[in-house]
Amino acid sequence: LHHVRGSSQVASMASMASSLAGTPILARPRANKASAGRRALRCNASAVSDKAAADLELGYPFVKIVGQEELKLALTLNVVDSKIGGCLIMGDRGTGKSVAVRALQDLLPEIPVVANDAFNSHPTDPELMGPDALALFRSGKTLEATTMRVPMVEVPLGTTEDRICGTIDIEKALAEGIKAYDAGLLARANRGLLYIDEVNLLDDSLVDVILDSAAGGWNTVEREGISITHPAKFIMIGSGNPEEGELRPQLLDRFGMACNITTIFDKAQRVQLVKNRMAFEEDPEGFAKGCADETNALRAKISAAQKILPSVTMDRDLALKISSVCALVDVDGLRGDIVVTRSAKALVAYEGRTEVTAADIQRVIGPCLSHRLRKDAMDTMDGSFKVMLGFNKIFNGSALKSFADVMEEGIADPAVKAADEAKAAKPVEKKAGAWGGL
Repeated sequence: LHHVRGSSQVASMASMASSLAGTPILARPRANKASAGRRALRCNASAVSDKAAADLELGYPFVKIVGQEELKLALTLNVVDSKIGGCLIMGDRGTGKSVAVRALQDLLPEIPVVANDAFNSHPTDPELMGPDALALFRSGKTLEATTMRVPMVEVPLGTTEDRICGTIDIEKALAEGIKAYDAGLLARANRGLLYIDEVNLLDDSLVDVILDSAAGGWNTVEREGISITHPAKFIMIGSGNPEEGELRPQLLDRFGMACNITTIFDKAQRVQLVKNRMAFEEDPEGFAKGCADETNALRAKISAAQKILPSVTMDRDLALKISSVCALVDVDGLRGDIVVTRSAKALVAYEGRTEVTAADIQRVIGPCLSHRLRKDAMDTMDGSFKVMLGFNKIFNGSALKSFADVMEEGIADPAVKAADEAKAAKPVEKKAGAWGGL
């Protein structure tokens, strides 16, 4: 009898699933009030716990990150101009890659959004609206607006394509008989940041999906009878350890900027970093309050840069030289030209100016082009040296001009090198009774 009852339940569920595969069942009766109340209670409890966890979790302040100036500049410029295309951060383990990215969220301003909208839709801009808000906007209805901090969404390694793109809302389908879209991570990251830690370990097919949405700014879902297109405009940031694997050159090109992070060996910086970290762990709230003025000043500087950015200009001769450098170092496509131009303008706006100079281009051209020089998966990713030689050739007339600045990090101090050679050439004193060998 138990087996028969179980079979009838399976048949009933199969019938329900087959009916949902067709047109939406609008006449299906809603669940009773008691079950609806239980669902609402579960949802509210989850929301309260999530909010409490968010309140308790304080990120490490961005302004207290010691060293890693290139990384901090690249992240800041992407906030100033989100169209740069994001940033790829590769480096040794324990160098603060994830800490810097998560700390970036505190610098982001608040944005206007439609209340209770899964796509973070803009109340007045149709290009930044999800399908539901766009339909109401076109019908002439006024959308209820509110504000929220720019969202930051993390993509876990164990995620699936359904979780990233979104899929059918099973609970709503079974309870109400309606085909509804359950928004994925791309929808939640719209108008915000999408962070992929250990991006080099994520499945290539998932990386392709994310990069396609990042490049086009839209996500299209076609599955289980659902057809929906929604905006997915976000700043994409990836990080990883190159010892654990590299990204394909085709994927590297989709990131706007790239930074290679190394371990800090300066003793003073290491000591300061350890002190800051221990102080933060002892009293996160007090540590954050102690640098609140610096954080607010940096946030205000970024907001001012975003307002200045449209008025920044670049001389045509500089634009031609940028393209000449890209051609000289054999960069495929035109993304390199575009990203260098946008990054240089963002840097000028960040520093409160309106005119791009050759010095501004020199500061950003390395992170913008270095990762685009890999033609083979076995090549090393760091091509900043070749990029700077190309810059000197085009902008200064000679690749060897300012060569000392180009090689500053790659050449050892001559005095130290001479001392090491003299020490190595000095004969080793033999101990008493030691056998001289042959």
